Amino acid sequence: MSDPTLKTCTAFVGHQLLLSGPLAEVALAVRHSSEAADMVLVFDDATGHIVDLDLRGNDADILERISQPPTTYAGRYRPKIDVVPTPQGSDEAPSQKTRGRPKLGVVAREVTLLPRQWEWLTDQPGGASATLRRLVDDARKAANPLQLKRAAQEAAYQFMQAIAGDLPGYEEATRALFADDRSSLEQRIAAWPEDIRTYALRLAFGASDNQGLTRHSTER
Repeated sequence: MSDPTLKTCTAFVGHQLLLSGPLAEVALAVRHSSEAADMVLVFDDATGHIVDLDLRGNDADILERISQPPTTYAGRYRPKIDVVPTPQGSDEAPSQKTRGRPKLGVVAREVTLLPRQWEWLTDQPGGASATLRRLVDDARKAANPLQLKRAAQEAAYQFMQAIAGDLPGYEEATRALFADDRSSLEQRIAAWPEDIRTYALRLAFGASDNQGLTRHSTER
């Protein structure tokens, strides 16, 4: 996704859902919540990792910061500057700006290829970077069901580990998760708070479980 503010996330205050939606909306909801910021956990819906938010300043300041794509991501934003060597003949030199060209939100990383591979890339329509993006997107679409299932299980595990590690049946629930035994997982987490159950099942088994996720007011 090119715009980081549109990344879908879910915020919890303790064991209760605050909001599930685009990162920009979730960040502002956290800022304006009556709860202390350190009581709120925000999760990336794609990975289950915790998203650290810098809530200093006003709403515009927050939106400006989160609109900048991170260069590394493992549940946390870490500022880093990497330089990508631009192959000779590429039409995407960093200093060149094209009138009317949309901001893609791309992230600079180093890519190491053989000379013949660079030659092939630069001969493709749109240049090397555009071709690499298409190849990555095509590979993601072609991901086999087993890979998708493992990614979903890992996302659910990351969430459960962060918020439910002290809840009853946690160890048994994680075993059921990785065994792909939904019935057993549902039994193991039956006593957990409703919002945590719903979100864990959504991450593990798909967006259809999002129906139970609704915003809870935290205003006092």
